[in-house]
Amino acid sequence: MNSSISLTNIIIAINVALYIVCALVSGNFVDIDLNTLLNFGAINGLLVVLKGEWYRLFTAMFLHGGAMHIAMNMVSLYVVGKGVEFYFGKVAFGVLYLISGLFGGMLSIYMHTNSVGIGASGAIFGIFGAMIGFFVAHRQELGSRAKEIFKEFSAILGLNLFLGLSVSSIDMSAHIGGLIVGTLGGFIVAKYPKSLWIYSALMVVVMFIFGDILYSKYASLYL
Repeated sequence: MNSSISLTNIIIAINVALYIVCALVSGNFVDIDLNTLLNFGAINGLLVVLKGEWYRLFTAMFLHGGAMHIAMNMVSLYVVGKGVEFYFGKVAFGVLYLISGLFGGMLSIYMHTNSVGIGASGAIFGIFGAMIGFFVAHRQELGSRAKEIFKEFSAILGLNLFLGLSVSSIDMSAHIGGLIVGTLGGFIVAKYPKSLWIYSALMVVVMFIFGDILYSKYASLYL
């Protein structure tokens, strides 16, 4: 990886900047109200699926509802993002992050049809998964050092999962969705580096199919 500014730092800066803007608009730097979050692009299944506001799956990845929420996510992103960016490179890191976040958002609105969702957690769990995929793909070449790193890494992932299960307001469906596609993508790209765009195209097809499934579900419930 070259010495230029990392994509991890850029993503963190975008998240923090948007949090400050939302906090100013909301008038509260500790907890941001739902109307402000919706106005800035939070996900809501009815708006995404029935109103066609699919862009919310992307914008919601950069929004956070409170100071603790963004602090936890940005610390996790900084810790794991640097490693993923180093091993995979900026482009693959960015693609894995984006796909994981989008898929996590889609699974979230499948499981919760009329709630408001925000946060980078799905994307962050995706890059956690990417590192798992990397270690599995290269476990023989990396040897004992990989086992040490994997143990440390697993402890961080385990802590995040524990926190997610302990706090009722945290949407674990987005975490799980991001983790699954991130692990799959990380393994494929680590094993076959030139397959990044094949994986990306496949996931786009999967998300289009998932979109049809979502519409059928929402139409049966609300139309």
